[in-house]
Amino acid sequence: MNYKKPISYIPNNEALRLQKLYDYQVLDTHSEDTFDKIALLASQIFNTKNAFVTFVDEHRVYFKANIGDFQATEVPREDSLCSLAILDEKITVFNDTHAIPDLSENRFVSSPNGIRFYAGAPLKTPEGHSVGTVCVIDSVAHEVTEHQMDMLRTLADIVINKLESRLRYNTIIKSQNELMGIALHEIKNPLASISLANDILRLDASKTPKMTDMIKHSVATIQNKLTDLLKLSEDEEKEQRLSIEEADLKEMLDRLINNFELLANKKNQIIELTIEESLPRINIDKTKISDVLHNLLSNAIKYSYSNTTIKIIAKKIDDFVEIEFKDQGQGLNDEDADKLFKKFAKLSSKPTGKESSNGLGLSICKSFVELHRGQIFAKSPGKELGTSFFISLPIIYKQEETEITHHQ
Repeated sequence: MNYKKPISYIPNNEALRLQKLYDYQVLDTHSEDTFDKIALLASQIFNTKNAFVTFVDEHRVYFKANIGDFQATEVPREDSLCSLAILDEKITVFNDTHAIPDLSENRFVSSPNGIRFYAGAPLKTPEGHSVGTVCVIDSVAHEVTEHQMDMLRTLADIVINKLESRLRYNTIIKSQNELMGIALHEIKNPLASISLANDILRLDASKTPKMTDMIKHSVATIQNKLTDLLKLSEDEEKEQRLSIEEADLKEMLDRLINNFELLANKKNQIIELTIEESLPRINIDKTKISDVLHNLLSNAIKYSYSNTTIKIIAKKIDDFVEIEFKDQGQGLNDEDADKLFKKFAKLSSKPTGKESSNGLGLSICKSFVELHRGQIFAKSPGKELGTSFFISLPIIYKQEETEITHHQ
């Protein structure tokens, strides 16, 4: 066999390849019956002593399944023939390694009873990254048939299908866990409103009509959130779909301020609303944008000091509507700005009324605004100088052609 060993065993797409491998979360895991049976089948198909399901990590080759007498869970990457096999689109077959000069220096080939025969089918992901192999080895030379190689390819496909199925399942679980976190985050303020309204009713019965309306609305908000959560858990793709309708932002902002009035009053904060007279109606998913507005005002109250003013300013700029939430709170430093919209980020600002925070709100806002092809960003002169959060939304939402095709 006229085989020329590559100069480097590192593929051109190494970074992406490794990222996909790590996404599978298969390294350093316990043996599993499915992978062991695949390796056993490979051994039976080729009548070899040893068979493996391997994954090529940055510096090592990890054996997920190991059938035979080779007692190891991993070997250095530079010593493994699997490192060569993932460089080829096709199955790599060395019928007799002793007849290939470029392999003579490999310690697993040159050792007594070392690798004389090797056949490995790359584990190729849907993105085209080879993350490992299904391979067989023996200490004697072999000849292989096309039928055997076809069966080895099939086994490699089964491994990838298993990994992709598991990845999709893990993604669903992760999505549902995040949705649970979102739901818990979103119902905190309605529950706080109910608690405050109850306290006020005990002290002043004359406010019963207003407080009962507040309680009724807060309960409805919680019910809607839980209903949304149940629907989303049935189909994780719904998390990324928008239900677009025409909306009156003034009406939404008035309702928002009314919902937060009790919390603001508790800290002696004033909420001022300024809306441009010519502000047009806008095409949005009202539920998701209501969530965004809710989070931004909640944060403004939470991180602002007592006896301060929070300003909400809505205006039209070209084909967009911009809404600013401006507070007189703790402001942002450069480090805060860098991680502001990341999940579970911990910022330097602390709630000023001992409120709790799980770090989910702003990442949710970013996701929902960007689904509308809008932008969300923040500006701050510095620490203790206040912060302005801006959301910019297109007045007319235009669905991309790819989305239309996807949902048909």
